[in-house]
Amino acid sequence: MTHEEQRKYLIEKLLEEDPQYRNMEIPEEEQEQKDLLRALMNIRMPKKISPSFLERQDVYLQEENRRQGITDIDDLKPCAFDERIFLWQGDITQLRCDAIVNPANSQLLGCFRPLHNCADNIIHSKAGIQLRLACDRIMCMQGHEEETGKAKITPAYNLPSKYVLHTVGPIVEGRLTKQHEELLASCYRSCLELADANDVKSIAFCCISTGVFMFPNRRAAEIAVDTVMQYLKETGSQMKVIFNVYKDMDLTIYRELLNRN
Repeated sequence: MTHEEQRKYLIEKLLEEDPQYRNMEIPEEEQEQKDLLRALMNIRMPKKISPSFLERQDVYLQEENRRQGITDIDDLKPCAFDERIFLWQGDITQLRCDAIVNPANSQLLGCFRPLHNCADNIIHSKAGIQLRLACDRIMCMQGHEEETGKAKITPAYNLPSKYVLHTVGPIVEGRLTKQHEELLASCYRSCLELADANDVKSIAFCCISTGVFMFPNRRAAEIAVDTVMQYLKETGSQMKVIFNVYKDMDLTIYRELLNRN
């Protein structure tokens, strides 16, 4: 089965799951097919799916991820002041390290908005359907929504990394408060503690709570750097930490902060 045939197979199987989509025609254009597949994955509730689907999905997604490019932590240059600290700009799903951090919502099931450009959506889309299923198992066992500032760990499935750490950052509505800052620091520390507990040797943090969660970018970066550096100093952990940024503005902020150390 060719790569294109795999994509069409996956679309067909997802369309067959819902009676309202069964008569939908698959578009001819490649990008339109990719968007439709991702959208169907985005809106799919966590429920059983056949092993044959997952097998073909895994082959397809791993090839897609390979084609988009993978950056290995071993190819990154550490900061001059500490060989455990890295700064990298790009798509966090393209990093090959032990774990990446997903800025999740309190449902912890990923973003259900089709093709939404948030990191939560992109991570789930590229990891595959298993990631939502794994998160659903966690939430069913937990019995309540995920608390802000905590962290959970799952396999990364089809991503280049081994694990995904899911953490819910604070949402800033109005004035930034001390509680917001403490909760954001808790996100970073919870992830680091959970990572060390699972023998994670390298972890990539995105800019948690910025963007749609409205945490001011500079203050968020200050808390991120301070919390990570304090944790490494207190614990003596040799875990490598990548500060992953996407926007040029965040790259400028992190460069300034890290050059101070």
